[in-house]
Amino acid sequence: QVRLVESGGGLVQAGGSLRLSCAASGRTFSRYAWFRQAPGKELEFVARISGRGGSTDYADSVKGRFTISGDNAKNTVYLQMNSLKPEDTALYYCAADTAAWGNPTSRYGYDYWGQGTQVTVSS
Repeated sequence: QVRLVESGGGLVQAGGSLRLSCAASGRTFSRYAWFRQAPGKELEFVARISGRGGSTDYADSVKGRFTISGDNAKNTVYLQMNSLKPEDTALYYCAADTAAWGNPTSRYGYDYWGQGTQVTVSS
């Protein structure tokens, strides 16, 4: 059974930091990503990493502030979020896929999703 379990969300003041974790099980994944959805807005790509951690991509809105990384031994992917802003407030989802084709920054490039973890940044 495939499972993606996110954790690490919470309430933080603007300028603060959080680290999200995504524990994966049930398959060997070729790539992972984080997406987010704010109330009333579309699902938005945040960052992605290849299964071996060889390549990463970031949304322009988070470049220089967020870092995606992975621990293959633990089958866990992280999203370190620094210098958080109120506009980063959203439900953050971990996504994974077993294939290495298709647009890695599109929601349609991932077959497996976690339940989401809430990040709230106060001003």
